[in-house]
Amino acid sequence: MSAPAVPADTVEVGTARMSRREVLQALSGLMVGMFVSILASTVVANALPRIIADLNGSQTVYTWIVTTELLAMTATVPLWGKMADLYSKKLLIQLSLGLFVIGSLIAGFTPNVEVLLLSRIVQGVGAGGMTALATIVMAAMIPPRELGRYAGIFGAVFGVGTIAGPLIGGVLVDTSWLGWRWCFLIGVPFTILSIVLLQKTLHLPVVRRQVRIDWLGAALITTGVSLLLVWSSLAGNKFAWASGWTAVMVVGGVALLAVAVFVESRAAEPIIPLDIFRNRTVSLATIASVLVGVAMFGGTVFLSQYFQISLGKSPTVAGLMSLPMIFGLLVSSTVAGQLITKYGRWKMYLIAGGAIMTVGMVLLGTIDAETSVVVLSIYMAVLGIGVGMLMQNLVLAAQNDVPANELGAATSVLTFFRSMGGAIGVSVLGAVLANRVTDLITEKLGPAVAGGASAGEVPDLSALPEPVLRIVQSVYGTATADLFLIGAPLALLAMVVVLFIKEKPLHTVSGDERRAQEEAAQAAGISH
Repeated sequence: MSAPAVPADTVEVGTARMSRREVLQALSGLMVGMFVSILASTVVANALPRIIADLNGSQTVYTWIVTTELLAMTATVPLWGKMADLYSKKLLIQLSLGLFVIGSLIAGFTPNVEVLLLSRIVQGVGAGGMTALATIVMAAMIPPRELGRYAGIFGAVFGVGTIAGPLIGGVLVDTSWLGWRWCFLIGVPFTILSIVLLQKTLHLPVVRRQVRIDWLGAALITTGVSLLLVWSSLAGNKFAWASGWTAVMVVGGVALLAVAVFVESRAAEPIIPLDIFRNRTVSLATIASVLVGVAMFGGTVFLSQYFQISLGKSPTVAGLMSLPMIFGLLVSSTVAGQLITKYGRWKMYLIAGGAIMTVGMVLLGTIDAETSVVVLSIYMAVLGIGVGMLMQNLVLAAQNDVPANELGAATSVLTFFRSMGGAIGVSVLGAVLANRVTDLITEKLGPAVAGGASAGEVPDLSALPEPVLRIVQSVYGTATADLFLIGAPLALLAMVVVLFIKEKPLHTVSGDERRAQEEAAQAAGISH
């Protein structure tokens, strides 16, 4: 007797069936939540000078408003991913969104910089959960063969949130009746909308079993990673790269992570299962994700500064100039996702993405203060196309190649290392930029004028005489181009790494269905 046919407008999720409309609504909730969580990392970029002025903050606070959120997000991703394999994904994702709302409200009404920094940590923990869980929940609902079309959309959402943040922040700051506090408050109604949509439409089976979270491993990983990220954000600025502070922080961070590896290897429920790295696809995708993180975060952060200093644009115009990269990323990730779903082949898009990203980095390595907006737009679009084809499809490849009960761990590992690559990349490239600017200004104007640059001060263009202004703009153009030339070999390395990933056919059942099948097969094996 044949099984009853599944209606065309339903998708089977484990033992439950969601209508096509419910799936789309649930995905809409995920995309809204993911967008605002990513936006939190980038929306303050163009608002920071006004925030620091209003709250009487220092240059150190300027750095830490961004760094604390990124630290909290990056360090907690593995913990969220592990909990997703053990507890209700729906409950966890709503918890992460709730934390994000609380952090955003505290930040929006903050009376001083101390409360603001605390709120950014809360935001970061919530954003870490949303970033890890959105892709995990999607993999649980949708078979990998169908996942391509949706993964492309999520890749686009990630890219748009990363790049559009400075634009939205600039507009809010430049609008007199809004102001910088709305950089934090703007995400609250959208996050609440996401919680409501998920509550009404997300129906996933809950796996109930005895679990133990490896809290010691989580603490060691979080502390070790945080120490290394703090070092990378302060080295070259607050102290020299080759200094006692560097030795203490690097040795301490590496030692903590070494102990974490020892603890994880013996834990019954490790936060990051070390066995997962025996999977060739996961290991290679992790390396490539770090490299993509450097290109994605580094490129957007320093291009925004280049627009404002070297080209003399306002925060709002600087944000608008990022649109070609957004458009390139949006189109390439969406089209690649649709083609993967249609034909079931995915490796060619990873290779093409790595190659195009490398070309984009090399092209942007030729810019200067005289580069036309049209040429610059083409170069940025090329970079966006490459990143869009590569970034989210790395997650798809890894998810397709691990057992269903490790979907959460595999996804969070890739997200974690991509974020860590971005954080360290921004910090290191920022130090390179500062040193390059100092050297070039010293060479052109002498050590007396270069004193401000070496102190890490961003020049006030309106206060500079015309000849000096032109030199400073030229220096920042040259220094920014040098960063992309440094990044180009990393992009090329990402393409080489991708070449060694073995292409495997995409599964045609969802993550929860795979999990049920694997557990049934294991039970049958034990009974025999």
